[in-house]
Amino acid sequence: MSLRHALLALLTVEPMTGYDLSKAFQASVSHVWHAPDSQIYPELRRMEADGLLVGTEVPWGPRGKKREYHVTEAGLDAFRAWMNEPLSYTRERDPAHLKAAYLEWAEPDAARAQLRAHIANFDEQRVEWLEKVREIDTGTSAMLEKRLGHAPASEHASIRAYKRYTYVGLIARAEHEIEWAERGLVLIDELNGTDAAPPAD
Repeated sequence: MSLRHALLALLTVEPMTGYDLSKAFQASVSHVWHAPDSQIYPELRRMEADGLLVGTEVPWGPRGKKREYHVTEAGLDAFRAWMNEPLSYTRERDPAHLKAAYLEWAEPDAARAQLRAHIANFDEQRVEWLEKVREIDTGTSAMLEKRLGHAPASEHASIRAYKRYTYVGLIARAEHEIEWAERGLVLIDELNGTDAAPPAD
């Protein structure tokens, strides 16, 4: 996956300015593909140069203007082609699991702190994903409802189902990482012959 495919996915909903795209990106696809504004804006310009988007000037505020991007037929074709291609999986870089393999080098309290931070990180993500599922189920996801408004009624069920399926998968991944880190805390105590150290206030 590349940043341009994530941007094309958003622009299949409706035309957006770079500012609107950045907000929509952070509220949706950034959960699976992180990119800061410093990458989004240059990529939009490249996509326009490649014929995937057309940009038009639109009013912004009392006297300002913004560039609004529309997907071209070439852009839709590129997105459709990417969606029908199998992914090319790359080798992962996973510092948490790399460090876990060598925790005998860490002080027990330092090892516990790292695993607790791992738990806190994925618990925060899990809560966020659960909220996304709730929004899908209750029809309160602004971006999803906007997408449904531009899609034929015959596609609504599959659109909702695939979005929900994605977030349920992310929840399962987060819960797996939390359980793994919790087992690590137990392991540290077993190896050091101690009861679980209380978390810091």
